[in-house]
Amino acid sequence: MAIFLGVGARRHVLALAAAAVGLSFSPAMMPAANAADAAAAATIDMPGGRAPLSFADIVDRVKGSVVSIYITGKGEGDIAAAGDVPENFPDLPDNNPLNQFFKKFKKGEKGDKGNDGPAPELRAQGSGFVISEDGYVVTNNHVVEGANKIEISFDEVTRTDATLIGTDPRTDLALIKIKSDKKFPVVKFAEKPARVGDWVIAIGNPFGLGGTVTAGIVSARNRDIGSGPYDFLQIDASVNKGNSGGPTFNLEGDVIGVNSAIFSPSGGSVGIAFDIPGELVKQVVTDLKSKGSVSRGWLGVHIQNVSDEIASSIGLKEAHGALITKITEKGPADGTELKVGDAVLTVNGRRIDNSRTLARVVADLVPDADAKLTVFRDGKEREVTIKLGQFPDDRKLAKMDESTPKETKKAVPETKDLSELGLSLAPASVLSKGDGKGVLITKVATGSEAASKGLHEGDIILEVGGASVTSPSDVLAGVDEARKQGRKAVLMHVQSEKRDVFIPLKLAG
Repeated sequence: MAIFLGVGARRHVLALAAAAVGLSFSPAMMPAANAADAAAAATIDMPGGRAPLSFADIVDRVKGSVVSIYITGKGEGDIAAAGDVPENFPDLPDNNPLNQFFKKFKKGEKGDKGNDGPAPELRAQGSGFVISEDGYVVTNNHVVEGANKIEISFDEVTRTDATLIGTDPRTDLALIKIKSDKKFPVVKFAEKPARVGDWVIAIGNPFGLGGTVTAGIVSARNRDIGSGPYDFLQIDASVNKGNSGGPTFNLEGDVIGVNSAIFSPSGGSVGIAFDIPGELVKQVVTDLKSKGSVSRGWLGVHIQNVSDEIASSIGLKEAHGALITKITEKGPADGTELKVGDAVLTVNGRRIDNSRTLARVVADLVPDADAKLTVFRDGKEREVTIKLGQFPDDRKLAKMDESTPKETKKAVPETKDLSELGLSLAPASVLSKGDGKGVLITKVATGSEAASKGLHEGDIILEVGGASVTSPSDVLAGVDEARKQGRKAVLMHVQSEKRDVFIPLKLAG
């Protein structure tokens, strides 16, 4: 059963709530002598300022700058289906007025060609907003990626062609330009960062329903959603597929973020959406407008966080920094003084808290600049200066980081057990491929310390306590050495099928 709360009823509830907590309330029915009184009549006093009883005035002011974006491309999956409806979207009765609308999106807009014909024409939808009178529009990279035709619409009826100016996959941002000589209404970015608890308004094109407005609050800041080194805002305003690239506004009508992703087990909104913060968007858009791309410094290393256990295992007093797990071949760090196992503590004097901090700090530097790193190695700090490179595109980076095919085993000789940690070991020479370096993990005991840290059969231990190992005896010796030094954990450099990583294993007693 649907329960509707009308405007009048809502104001009554707000009035009672305000009276209950001792807040002053200005009824909307109160006659207003001027515009200021009228504005006050639609707000309520709150500890942080006045809050609106309605978002209508804000929406009226900014809605004209929000656009729906329509994408056409060729191929399979090369365009993000920002307007797709989840497969489990419920069927509607034949007499439901939205029945035909949703049937259209369930079928998709992929043309009439069957699987045996040419690749179908793919279509997708998203959102964006105008940032300059001459028609520059901000949206998500995943909305326009792979497009060979881009159109925008302000009124969901008339579409206008747009051209792609530049993209930045690392932040999932793109800049397009409307092909028109008209002057367009614009919005600006907020000067102050949004705070948790601030009211926000999202406007966009969910499921092709252009001009949709939803409201909520900022739920959290600095969210890591596993999409690069940059943090996201979390909001609870309803955001769905098709909202991608659309703006989130504060109560001043300024953009505080760009809708980019949602958390959704079902495919629909569950009140957890993620925005690229406005401060970052401004920086990226400036580069895209002037150069069509974003230049970032690149160190050319794989890194992981320095946990408490890792810090203890290498003798670092405080758990901070980024541990180098691999150096990219032919990258800026290749052939320099940097080594795998170094913990980067500072860059140009700036403290590095974790791996994401290092990625952001280096990215903020310009290519070809010198970066002075403080690294922790063999119980001591040392300075290393590296000339940064230009951060490569995703395809080039993936090619540089390609791993060799997974090795297959020969007949495994008698293994040695490291029962304290739950490992059985054999020389890596039993593998049919590879250089024979390291020690092969042949078995991981269920419920052991090694199993809890994610080690698996087939992983290769390359180093123990910073020393290279080639036999199970070397591993045992490394564990004994860590115990002699009073370490609570022993640090192992492990090569798995997917990546190189340092794993601290707790020592008994």
